[in-house]
Amino acid sequence: MEFVSINKLTLLDYPEKVACVLYTQACNFMCPYCHNWETLIKGEVESINFEEILSFLKKRQGILDGVVISGGEPTLMENLPEKVKKIKELGYLVKLDTNGSNPKMLKKLIDEGLIDYVAMDIKHSPNKYYDIIINKNVDMNDIKESVSILMENKIDYEFRITLIDEYHDVDSIYEIGKFLEGSKKLFLQQYKLSDGVRDKELHAVSEEKANKYVDILSQYIDMVELRGY
Repeated sequence: MEFVSINKLTLLDYPEKVACVLYTQACNFMCPYCHNWETLIKGEVESINFEEILSFLKKRQGILDGVVISGGEPTLMENLPEKVKKIKELGYLVKLDTNGSNPKMLKKLIDEGLIDYVAMDIKHSPNKYYDIIINKNVDMNDIKESVSILMENKIDYEFRITLIDEYHDVDSIYEIGKFLEGSKKLFLQQYKLSDGVRDKELHAVSEEKANKYVDILSQYIDMVELRGY
């Protein structure tokens, strides 16, 4: 698996850093509201030669602070540590976006000092994860293990939830709070319809309702904020 797309400049994807974003292709969740749906199907997009990416990053040294590895699901890339190591050797901070389904890869990246920040997507309360993800073979225990790894606080991290009105309600928000209790940072993201979304019948949660969710989750988590509202 290779990188298939690059956003050469972002001020939003890596907190307080000027960065670029490298996107991997495949994902083992395939959520119906994903805005990168067109990049997820193998063969739909062409890959980028990694040497070209390194050449770009060499030219941006001193301009960019960091590189965001996103997807798709980056931890499906078996040689991800080797590629990230080459990026780190150029002096960049590296942020990983992940769904948490590969705790072994996550732990390896952290233990070897290859990443500096992790954003892990939380889809739903644990008992309702399969309401969202298409792949029913995903092991919920892997998700829970990744949450536990991040909550060891060996690396700076955030959890984030894209709120979907058809999926999330008060009861599930309470369950998510219990699931993430004691964690340090959670962002509730506003869903935005785009051309790349597969299910175009889904709706964003209103700001009023989202603020109620913030109040609930703040009982369990140190910092809870809205993002995109």
